[in-house]
Amino acid sequence: MAEKTTELEANRRSIRIECVAGLTTFLTMAYIIFVNPSILSLEGIELEGVERMDKQALIAVTCLVSGIASIIVGVVAKAPIAMAPGMGLNAFFASLLISGKMNWQTALGAVFISGLFFLILTLLGLRKRLVEAIPASLISAIAVGIGLFITFMGLVNLGIVIGDEHTLVKASPLNGSILIGLFGLLVMIVLEKRKIKGGLVAGILAATILAAIFGKIGMPETFVSLDMNFQAIAFKLDILAALKWSFFGSIFTLMFIDMFDSVGTLVACCHQAGMVQPDGKIKGMDRLLGIDAVATMIGAVFGTSTTTSYIESAAGIEQGGRTGLTSIVTGVLFLIALPLVPIVGIVPPYATAPALLMVGLYMMKEVKRIDFANLEEAFPSFIIIVMIALSYSISTGLAFGFVSFVIIKLVSGKVRDVKPAMWIIALLSILFLTINRIPDLNDYLGSLI
Repeated sequence: MAEKTTELEANRRSIRIECVAGLTTFLTMAYIIFVNPSILSLEGIELEGVERMDKQALIAVTCLVSGIASIIVGVVAKAPIAMAPGMGLNAFFASLLISGKMNWQTALGAVFISGLFFLILTLLGLRKRLVEAIPASLISAIAVGIGLFITFMGLVNLGIVIGDEHTLVKASPLNGSILIGLFGLLVMIVLEKRKIKGGLVAGILAATILAAIFGKIGMPETFVSLDMNFQAIAFKLDILAALKWSFFGSIFTLMFIDMFDSVGTLVACCHQAGMVQPDGKIKGMDRLLGIDAVATMIGAVFGTSTTTSYIESAAGIEQGGRTGLTSIVTGVLFLIALPLVPIVGIVPPYATAPALLMVGLYMMKEVKRIDFANLEEAFPSFIIIVMIALSYSISTGLAFGFVSFVIIKLVSGKVRDVKPAMWIIALLSILFLTINRIPDLNDYLGSLI
């Protein structure tokens, strides 16, 4: 009897730990509720003739998709990994709209098609082989590069960094909005320093409240709403419009980015959660990658950019999360946030910008995993980092890094060190870097005939 009581208490304690871990993960990644709609709605960007996505609908869809995807991971993969629309991926989605290449309906169709390709590659086992072929240093460099990219986005949204015709960018004079954003950043730093979970959300809320006090934002008519405005963007994707040869480059880029954007997250989190087998392979990697692909397709149907695994899951794992219950709790909390859409909608971009800076800081920690003593991996890693940030393109940075890795191994006479799958990655990278020049090449060849 005593043994059964002890076992029951142990189970209750384990469930409590998993629930706390799920809450922790939610608090550390809840900023996506604020940031993703801001990016996809092109908030703060002046454009003519571009149809914008409805921000209120995006807030609701972000909560819904994040909730559904995280719960699926918990139930099917039984892993403490949360999923939501990916940072960087949403920036690329926004760039498609800004460039005028396609409207948002067609862009959602492109996201769906890329998700379908992910799923096919995963079912064939190719995606797992590609993941396992990338050296550890390059995987860490991807995280660092994306961290710098997100940091730059945050500085722009905050208003500290602005364009300049002579120096490309420069620092902006301080104003009220910037000071409010910096106050939110200070709140985040203080709470994170004291290891109080939810520091990012608290900083966003603090800056928003301060903005309201100074009359910089208007209050909503209602704080809680059961009228979810999904219809504005849900089920509006246009797959047929995306099936054009001219859009293949964008679809390939989405596939390319998501394929490697989730690599660092899954490797880091799964190692931390003890999901690594004795042979060094991650337990259930195929299942996690498959869910990633399906989640992307679900997200596109409802009206958001590519859905992927979140590095913030590491916060919950740090709190003791080891099972799918952690991600289920996180997903349920995202669904609970749905009725609070009117409140979330008033948050200004300069209040969410500090969260981007903090996420960039967290991702920079991966730099210590790069083997800078080995030039054959250090240089490609360096190229990945600087090219992601300075080209303002994640996929471009990855492509240059992967190609440089193979070339250095080739000229060093160490071809055998390059795994077969890495050669495929390099070829895909070359294709990515040259695909936009194919029409020009065709025109040139046509002029010679």
